[in-house]
Amino acid sequence: MAPKIHSSEDARRLARKRLPWMVFDYIDGAAGTETGAARNRAAFDNLELRPRILRDVSDRSLSVPLWDKPTKAPFGISPMGMCNLSGPGADMMLARLAARENVPLGVSTVASTAMEPLIEAAEGNAWFQLYFSGDGTGTFKLVERAKAAGYETIVLTVDVAEVGRRPRELRHGFTMPFKIGPKQFIDFALHPRWSLTSLVAGKPQMANFEMDGYDFDRTESRARADWDTLTRLRDMWPGKLVVKGVLDAEDALALKAAGVDAIQVSSHGSRQLDSAPPPILELAKIRDALGPDYPLFYDTGLRSGEDVVKAYAQGANFTFFGRVLQFAIAAGGEDGLHELWNVLKSETSITLAQIGKRSLIPETATKG
Repeated sequence: MAPKIHSSEDARRLARKRLPWMVFDYIDGAAGTETGAARNRAAFDNLELRPRILRDVSDRSLSVPLWDKPTKAPFGISPMGMCNLSGPGADMMLARLAARENVPLGVSTVASTAMEPLIEAAEGNAWFQLYFSGDGTGTFKLVERAKAAGYETIVLTVDVAEVGRRPRELRHGFTMPFKIGPKQFIDFALHPRWSLTSLVAGKPQMANFEMDGYDFDRTESRARADWDTLTRLRDMWPGKLVVKGVLDAEDALALKAAGVDAIQVSSHGSRQLDSAPPPILELAKIRDALGPDYPLFYDTGLRSGEDVVKAYAQGANFTFFGRVLQFAIAAGGEDGLHELWNVLKSETSITLAQIGKRSLIPETATKG
């Protein structure tokens, strides 16, 4: 019987035991000395929620509107590259969860499963995350494929002009496309449970590039993306356009003016710029700049239901969990994923009760 997961930290602890060092550090690692991740965690910890008493909070709801569609949870699944490294079929586990919960699955450009089967398994609850790279030829091919596959939302990630240096994964020689040398072979041999299940399933691939007949270099410069790139994407994409990786209020205002449908405040899980400000603190500033009605999403550093409630209190309309879901899969497969997801929902609901609220939707938004 798999050990019980009572928190995201339980999932991380179990994943650390079961995953090869290079895979765990790829998922868990952050940029530079990782002080940015620590500062964002400290910022979350320093935010307080005020308990309120003697309010009837017996009838609570975690549903929030997202593009006028109700969700079953106030958080979705961040786009994450090469999820199948955490366990065979991880991408499809996440897609099935998105379908069950009516929440968006972020399908990464560098997913280990192609975009078409993922949106099908997610029953339409999938957003395609897009990197602009090189001269953009491959990028806009992916946009056309996403359109043909039935995606209605694209998430343009803009905070990776150059891939951040993450020393933990570099020390292990982690590369994509995946390469196995003597160092990796020893690592895998010392983690036989993962090796026997994951490597037997086949060498991990960036599946979205197998069909289009060109190679994708994860470290390729994305520095040529500019406002003209955004305009081109906006002109060719008829659906919702989200821009992810925003930490500056002036940038947010410019994106709003450019016709972007929503902004996702994020520091890419602290994996890009070690000196970036804590995103949870920038969220409130960006909300103040954009006004109360513009759709504003949040990811980076969420570890609990209390964190979710704090993000909504800072101005988020929706939130996204990332690496902790991969840890849950590594810890317990699909059962582990569902177990952690239910923990996160329970934590969120209990937190609402403690602060005297029935919902994460602002009261002004619920009055007719």
